[in-house]
Amino acid sequence: MDFKSELLKSIWYAFTSLDAEHCGKVSKSQLKVLSHNLYTVLNIPHDAVTLEAHFQDDDSGPVSNHGYMPYLNNYILAKAQEGTFNKEMFDELCWMMTSKKNYKPSVPNGLCSGKNSFKLFCLFNLLSEDRYPLVMIPQEVEYLLKKISAAMSTEWDSGRLEELLEAEPSLQEGVTVWDFLEHLDQGHLMAVDNMEAFGHGLHDVFLEMYHNVLKKGYMFKKGHHRKNWQERWFVLKPSSMEYFVEEDLKEKKGEITLEQGCVVETLSDREGRRCLFCVKTPGRTYEMSASDTKQRVDWIQATQTALRLTRAGKVSLHQELKLRRREQRSSSSSSSSSSSRGSSRHSSQTEEPNTAAATQEHSLDLQQEIDNIIQHQKEVDRQRREKEHQEREQQLELQKALEEQLEEAKKEKECMMAQLAQMEQESKEQRERIQELVVTQRNLEKSLDEQIHARLEEENLRKELERRLELEEQKIEQLQRDLERSSPEEKAPKDAGDDSDEQEKQTRPQVDLQEEVVCLPEKKTPERKQQCRLEKTKSQDNPRNMKQWNVHLSRLMKPISPGDRLERRLPAKAGCPKQGQALTSNEFITKFQGRKGREEEEEEEDAEEEESQSQPTEQSDHTASANGEEQ
Repeated sequence: MDFKSELLKSIWYAFTSLDAEHCGKVSKSQLKVLSHNLYTVLNIPHDAVTLEAHFQDDDSGPVSNHGYMPYLNNYILAKAQEGTFNKEMFDELCWMMTSKKNYKPSVPNGLCSGKNSFKLFCLFNLLSEDRYPLVMIPQEVEYLLKKISAAMSTEWDSGRLEELLEAEPSLQEGVTVWDFLEHLDQGHLMAVDNMEAFGHGLHDVFLEMYHNVLKKGYMFKKGHHRKNWQERWFVLKPSSMEYFVEEDLKEKKGEITLEQGCVVETLSDREGRRCLFCVKTPGRTYEMSASDTKQRVDWIQATQTALRLTRAGKVSLHQELKLRRREQRSSSSSSSSSSSRGSSRHSSQTEEPNTAAATQEHSLDLQQEIDNIIQHQKEVDRQRREKEHQEREQQLELQKALEEQLEEAKKEKECMMAQLAQMEQESKEQRERIQELVVTQRNLEKSLDEQIHARLEEENLRKELERRLELEEQKIEQLQRDLERSSPEEKAPKDAGDDSDEQEKQTRPQVDLQEEVVCLPEKKTPERKQQCRLEKTKSQDNPRNMKQWNVHLSRLMKPISPGDRLERRLPAKAGCPKQGQALTSNEFITKFQGRKGREEEEEEEDAEEEESQSQPTEQSDHTASANGEEQ
């Protein structure tokens, strides 16, 4: 069957779906819609003017299929070229137009629901007889059901089909597509337990028979420029071998055109790859690596089958098998009829039996070859199913292992998150402690600096006090030496009164000097201290005070006899520590502050005493001078 005959089968269904009265005639407007859709799906330019001109004599009534066929052949089918359009889209258009009116499934969501019905429709057109109305004989029905059962990895039960043919003898001549879908949906042809398995098996058979896919699967391919190995999804057809990134066929990476000069060879293992083979074309050599040795043998055999079909000019393996089965049936029927007639004419016609025997032998050879091809195809399908089953089990195991790993990863992630939160809390607490320690360290450093500064000040004050004490001791020693050096040649007083006065005058400087050295003043108010300082300043500035002080010193400079030594020693200042004793810093500061205050008070008192002493001295001098004048 040629390419146009295949297209005409689907168009016949579309045309009959428009024939609502089943009279073989369709209105002109409906034919315009059908022609427009055919122009679109066949990817040929529209020709509406030619359609109007062709049917200009039939404006008064509908157009029959005999009147539409010339236009269809000359202006649509003659322009259609194989490979320039999507045949599956073309058949889907025709199925959509005919299924709306003719297919009414009795079982909802059965085997023939959704895409399954369209795929069975396409396979039915492929295996149907070349006569109208289109029917499929029971042998082809059996062949199709066996293919689907083999793809499902189940054994087909032929008893159901035999029972159906016995119940309906009219089906011996052929089954229409609507009867075939109805009986399959009701379970009269095969028993199916798993709808999903039926769908997968039907899809594999659809790819193999309708799309002429001889083999498909993953293989590694060596790059042409980079020389690296990449995993690709290969699809082998009679004229080409296409390879894609994945099995969804969305991203096509290249195509190997199988020509007459192509050769398939086995390669030895190298570059860490095994099960290698190559396809040599006139322009390039393609190297592939199969998963195992069996897959390599299957790919090589399938590629050789594709090359054999290409050399024979065939485009479909199942079309070739269909023609061989048809020739076998016709030869077997002709041989049976000739054998029945040859018994009566055996004596007169000696050449006819030889011809029949030759024809029978040829048919037996064809049958043997077809059986071999079918057996090989069954073996390939069985191996493919086993391989897919193993791969499916491996994928399930891998998926289970990955799920377990994912659960473990989730648990580990949760533990890590908890540990991270705990560590973050601990780090926060540590930062707070570090900040507190830093503040404490700063405070301690500040306190240490203050203590160091205070100690330095204490040391300076201590040195100053020691210096002043040394000066005071030197002054006292100098004063004692001066007292010891004073001459004892002072004359005795004239009378007792004078002696008493002189003794009082001698004792007063000693008492004054002792009061200067010993500092035991009473506390005074700040206003009194300020007043004493001012008076002391005035006394120092007054030369008269200086004169009185010199008079006082001259009295102290009188000679002292050996028996006139001072019985009372000048006591040391109460604030001075004894030699050999050490004071703490706090005691030292306290005593120093008290001593300093006492020294200031002593200075003020000394100033007051000097002022008080100066006033009587002046008065006595004034009196003495007055007495002298009187005398």
